[in-house]
Amino acid sequence: MITATIKGIELRLETAPGLFSPRAVDAGTLAMLSRVQFGSDDKVLDLGCGYGVVGLVAAKLGRPERVFLIDKDPVAVEIAATNIEANGAQGATVSLSDGLRDFTETGFDKILCNPPYQADFAVPKHFIEKGFNRLVVGGSLFMVTKRELWYRNKITSVFGGVKVVEVGGYFVFEATKKTSQYAAKKPGRAASGGRSVKA
Repeated sequence: MITATIKGIELRLETAPGLFSPRAVDAGTLAMLSRVQFGSDDKVLDLGCGYGVVGLVAAKLGRPERVFLIDKDPVAVEIAATNIEANGAQGATVSLSDGLRDFTETGFDKILCNPPYQADFAVPKHFIEKGFNRLVVGGSLFMVTKRELWYRNKITSVFGGVKVVEVGGYFVFEATKKTSQYAAKKPGRAASGGRSVKA
């Protein structure tokens, strides 16, 4: 059991040794959450939820029934569901899914993820491309990593631009879906990236 206070919300969290950052809430996740303002009616997806920190914060600040948490690890899903219940966020939905492959919900205002570090970038590529498809026009993808260039380029190629803010050694990416098509597929349009700023 660990405790954390995030955006004024006190959380008591069950974890497990095999899950990501089991001894304390990950600094990258905290960096990302510091850059997100949740609206009271936002439909939110915690993509790769682990033990459920992001989804819990979204549910406590908004409407739990509009918050969804998914992970491919059955242990993570079980513990995230336990944490939702224990922290009074009943109504949020926790589901088992390999990325977005086994998950059908769509129409999100915000999708948040802290993707795993992988040499081939297959997982974040899936998250960015398929996450774009699940957002409403005007909705935003938030990601946090310790790498910048690949993510900046990939997100820009899909969304047409990205805001990058450095927080405590992490890069927090925010990209807003402006049209229903990937930016790179639009003829005659050059995708423009954002610039990094420190927070």
